[in-house]
Amino acid sequence: MCSPAIVTPDLIGGPWAEMSKTYHVYILTNQKRGTFYVGMTNDLPRRIYEHREKLIPGFTKKYNLTRLVYCEEHGDVNEAIAREKRLKRWDRKWKIELIEKHNLDWRDLYFHLNR
Repeated sequence: MCSPAIVTPDLIGGPWAEMSKTYHVYILTNQKRGTFYVGMTNDLPRRIYEHREKLIPGFTKKYNLTRLVYCEEHGDVNEAIAREKRLKRWDRKWKIELIEKHNLDWRDLYFHLNR
């Protein structure tokens, strides 16, 4: 089984995304090593926009979680849901290691969407 594709800034929103249905598992934060939110969506730019603009009440709005620091792509909705659930159970240390493995500077990847 192949591991899920890690989405780097140069890949987000590329023309390949239109070829098939894609699902994204993502991590938001409010600052480097701050509070985390793990989510899943079939429309990453729309969903992150909703978080950033605080359009949906809840945890991300309450804690100002607007920085997209990690995301990965899945081609199957059940696989994406399972991955989201696994990441939510991970220790904080593991999430930090995952983010820093792919985004050492904790850049906000939102600015790379729809390029």
